[in-house]
Amino acid sequence: MGKCVFNETWLDNREFCSWLQDVPNNKHEARCKVCKKTLQLGTLGVKALKSHAKADKHRLAMKSLQQNRAISQFCSPPHPSRPNVTPSSMPGPGPSDLQGNVSASPSRPDLRATFGSTETSKSEVLWILHTVTKHMSYNSNDNISDLFQAMFPDSNIAKTFTCGPNKAAYIARFGIADYIKRDLIKNISGQYVLMFDESFNASTKSKQLDVHVRFWSNGEEVQVRSRYLGSQFMGHGTAQDLLKHIEEALHQLDRSRLVSVSMDGPNVNFKLLDLLQQDHAEKYGGAQLVSVGSCGLHTLHNAFKLGFSMWNVDKILKAMHTLFHNVPARREDYEKVTKSTLFPKPFCGHRWLENLPVAERALEVWPSLILYVDAVHKKELPNPKTTSFDIIEAAIKDPLTTAKMHFFTTVARTFHPFLKKYQTDEPVMPFLGKDLSELIKSLLRRCMKREVLQDITPLQLTKLDTSDKTFLLLPQKIDIGLGAEAAVKDSKSSELRVLEFRADCTQGLSNIVRKAQEKSPLKFATVRQMECLDPCLMFRDPDRCKSQMKALVQTFLKNKQLTGGVPAGDAIVQQFESFLSVEARNEEFLAFQPFERRLDTFLHERLSRPYPAAWEFCQKLLLLSHGQATVERGFSINKEVETENMQEDTIVAQRLICDFVSMHGDVTQVPLTKELMASVGAARSKYRLFLDQERIRKEKESQSQKRKLAEQCLVDLKKRKTSLEDVSACLAREADVLAEEAESKAGSKMAQLLSKSNALRRAHKEKLAELKALETEIDAKGNELRHM
Repeated sequence: MGKCVFNETWLDNREFCSWLQDVPNNKHEARCKVCKKTLQLGTLGVKALKSHAKADKHRLAMKSLQQNRAISQFCSPPHPSRPNVTPSSMPGPGPSDLQGNVSASPSRPDLRATFGSTETSKSEVLWILHTVTKHMSYNSNDNISDLFQAMFPDSNIAKTFTCGPNKAAYIARFGIADYIKRDLIKNISGQYVLMFDESFNASTKSKQLDVHVRFWSNGEEVQVRSRYLGSQFMGHGTAQDLLKHIEEALHQLDRSRLVSVSMDGPNVNFKLLDLLQQDHAEKYGGAQLVSVGSCGLHTLHNAFKLGFSMWNVDKILKAMHTLFHNVPARREDYEKVTKSTLFPKPFCGHRWLENLPVAERALEVWPSLILYVDAVHKKELPNPKTTSFDIIEAAIKDPLTTAKMHFFTTVARTFHPFLKKYQTDEPVMPFLGKDLSELIKSLLRRCMKREVLQDITPLQLTKLDTSDKTFLLLPQKIDIGLGAEAAVKDSKSSELRVLEFRADCTQGLSNIVRKAQEKSPLKFATVRQMECLDPCLMFRDPDRCKSQMKALVQTFLKNKQLTGGVPAGDAIVQQFESFLSVEARNEEFLAFQPFERRLDTFLHERLSRPYPAAWEFCQKLLLLSHGQATVERGFSINKEVETENMQEDTIVAQRLICDFVSMHGDVTQVPLTKELMASVGAARSKYRLFLDQERIRKEKESQSQKRKLAEQCLVDLKKRKTSLEDVSACLAREADVLAEEAESKAGSKMAQLLSKSNALRRAHKEKLAELKALETEIDAKGNELRHM
């Protein structure tokens, strides 16, 4: 008996019409769109459908569907102009910790979104936030409901708590992260600044371009915020590639409101900035972004590195750590000989100023290290015979090694307060010019004559020739720090050797300053003029603040970043002058302490209402970023978030959640708003819709692949047909030639020629038969392609 086929009349049968579907390209199957199950008709036919309709699982699913439809119609009656829509077919059931049939249509709200969240659902959200921010695996939630019920047997929430691996994953991605992204886009209603940087992602094996935005938050606290917007993953990192990915990241934002770009200092970023400027000018009537240079903090790290590269301090510090790292036997020998459990710390090769604790630990363990090397020389301990040991051995022979390390720590301590202050998201650009100028001067005072630095402006400081020997102090008079001075005396080195060491210190300081000058933010007029927003300067020198504000307004007018043109600029200058004459005369401006009190909230309280035009312009100025601290901290989170085989969308979702929780301070302080809980309630539907879309995409890809293979097969068959036709024609021609030649011969020669001719004709007939079979195969393959 043959197989039964699908009968179209079944779709009109009242017994089957509410749940039955045909299966495309397979007439021997049917599908239940309620149970999401494919039915094999086999030899039963309609009996297979009736048997499925009587199954308990199908009856429960149908009952649930009818209840959901009734509730949904009660909550949101259909629009009179819209026809009734039957729920689309969904993929198979999701995780076992979810029950009920949920429509995948995004227009249908989840029941929790309609009637409000429960205490259990809020508990689940808090637990998922905790899971993500503590960088726990979703699989760690396996059987978590059983654990909570055992831990809290008297809790009603624990009894109904269900948050398995799959549920935690899709609520995090389609519920919480989706809400965070939508809420962030909604809050960026005004001007904003773009911040970006890239790093390698070991999980995806690609470059991860993190994009942050800096904007004004107009919630309970009116202040500048820096938030993570998303990540783009790429292979190549040219300026054109970066531009394309940044445009994708900003596609939901109004690009015309972009004020400036904050970035690191590689040349590719400056090329990208040129491309952004060109694109911005073309799209928005010649408008230009405000340029403030690259991150000043990165420049300082690179400058410090250049200053100490001549002594190979990095090699010594790396060798000290490497000698004992992951070598238990050597560590035991060291502890036995030195009676110390202190070991050198690892050296950071890309942020040299972070190595102050490393150098301090190196000085602390240096006497113990000498004891260890002496024990090796006396053959009391085995010789490691490593490059690290050889480097340390050579360093011990240099009597000025400790003096070099003391000078290293002295200079690093000079940078440390500046770096610590500017690792903040607050708007501190108005103080950057003054603090950075003072930092550079403090370095130069160690080796340069006082009169050279007296009354020097920040701009002049960036142009100062630090290699001019007429500006430098004598080697005996340079300030190398108390520790280095004591180490030099203890070394008992020759006077010539000490003078050479001091000259090297001078050269190192000169190299540091020269490198810091190359890409210093002080070169940019906007950075220098931003000090007009310093409350202390407003009180002490209002005329200077007024002239700087006027220059800033002119810059924004030139860049076409000021709505209203020259009249608006005049209003800003007039209101700011009035503000300086009245409000800024208060002593609280003089008493203002940067980094202890937020500048944005301070100015908002005093400037926003009486001087709206000036305040609107000051808001743009306060958005300008002083560095990349926010983006750099994100790299540390990336390392904690990424795990093996983690998908790109999951990485972005977890980063959004971590940033959101960090903004509020802690998981328990995150407001579980109605909008957030509604998004969480709809996550199940979005997840199933996503699964359906993924299934369709994979089916299309599979179908496309099959079609490509079929097309290639058809091409190969046609080539083979052409080849057979040529061979067949050639065999026929050769057979005719031999037959004609045989007519002019006699005897055995004629018989031999006829025999060859007949053999060729037989081969010709075989090729014709093969050609006919091939044509049939080509027709079949062509029909197959037409029905794909």
